[in-house]
Amino acid sequence: MNNSINLYSRLPKVDQLLNNENIQQLLKISPREIVTETIREVIDELRVLISSKNLTLEELDCKINRITEDIRDRVQESLKPRLRKVINASGVVIHTNLGRSLINREIMEHITEIASNYNNLEFDLESGMRGSRYSHLEDIIRKITGAEAAMVVNNNAAAVVLALSSLASNKEIIVSRGELVEIGGSFRIPEVMEQSGAILVDVGTTNKTHLSDYEKSINENTAALMKVHTSNYRILGFTESVSLEELVNLGQKFSLPVIEDLGSGVLVDLSRYGLQYEPTVQESIRAGVDIVTFSGDKLLGGPQAGIIIGRKKYIDMMKKHPLNRALRVDKFTIAALEATLRLYLSEETAIKKIPTLKMLTMTQEELASKAERLMSQIEQKNLDKLKIEIVDDYSQVGGGSMPLEQIPTKCIVIYSEDSSIASLEKNLRANSIPIITRIFKDKLYMDLRTIEEEEFNEIAEGLKFALEKC
Repeated sequence: MNNSINLYSRLPKVDQLLNNENIQQLLKISPREIVTETIREVIDELRVLISSKNLTLEELDCKINRITEDIRDRVQESLKPRLRKVINASGVVIHTNLGRSLINREIMEHITEIASNYNNLEFDLESGMRGSRYSHLEDIIRKITGAEAAMVVNNNAAAVVLALSSLASNKEIIVSRGELVEIGGSFRIPEVMEQSGAILVDVGTTNKTHLSDYEKSINENTAALMKVHTSNYRILGFTESVSLEELVNLGQKFSLPVIEDLGSGVLVDLSRYGLQYEPTVQESIRAGVDIVTFSGDKLLGGPQAGIIIGRKKYIDMMKKHPLNRALRVDKFTIAALEATLRLYLSEETAIKKIPTLKMLTMTQEELASKAERLMSQIEQKNLDKLKIEIVDDYSQVGGGSMPLEQIPTKCIVIYSEDSSIASLEKNLRANSIPIITRIFKDKLYMDLRTIEEEEFNEIAEGLKFALEKC
């Protein structure tokens, strides 16, 4: 008991620490409230350790001797932004958990200019009157896709909700049972449709749906026919589905619009670059689909957005719908999306300058060259405890796109008989710029497809830091 009292008495007071020279320096660059709160937290933690008898006199003195350093480190950590840059060495190009598609750096400069100055978001420079925010995007989207009209909301789920709310509230939408997908984050097409007020009528079976299944379900309360592209999974084997052309012809026969949720919209035929075929947005418009919705931040390679294109009469209905105001995009999204779409005016430019497309279409020769350069920088750090080599492996598209696609790639593989690979991976995530890798069979993989050249030095330094902490 006396020993405990002696230990408590050794704890510094809050005011005493606030007057400490090191803390005074910290107060010049940090809010006093945060510093004071951190001091109290550190002292309270020491009290808990003393009361639980998990601290000797020597251990307590050691912690007190470095208490100002502990306070400084905690304050600095608390002031760091929670949303931070990370290095994606996982090989998943459109990584949903790491921000999906990257924005071209030149486009980011344009966004900075727009965001830090007044702009003509809803001002018509020619007439001097109020304008429409959709005018900045509609013409370029129409030009690229061939659609009559276009608009943009904040994501593709919102695009589907707005389309169905405008065209089919309290009416029936016919969809194949095999297309009732979950789109991520436990959001499912039936639930999205329910929120729109539309009544779901699912037809066919999981693996087979015929045109006659749609036709038999059409009645006076049917508002539209819907097709959902199963971009995040595939059903193989004994299957059958209705083509877009067949569905469009059926819709025209009964004067019903056809809506297609393409999910991860792609504007370039990626099969020309060695990837599997994925239906393009332009093909849906040429097939006669009345409304097409797709994402801006997946295979398109732009910011998060839900893009709606199709017949002008339907797009105009959506623009006037009350829900549209809650779903509309801001100046940042408009600036980023317009600049990204302009790159698509030349397919060659799009492949070179849109990071997602550039990563997906990198050749094995380019990847091997990158791997050698990164390997060289890592070897300069003399990480003798680690065994490091370059191997062939596979990248993934990610973002719920092309689920069966395995893209040949080059990886730096690291393993060790002396150090824990799990600890190494964890320490890499604790790096000043976190490095996200993957582990397979107790080996750590760094995929060159998703690593930028300017990140090589940080990766080499990060490996040194991670190894020292093991």
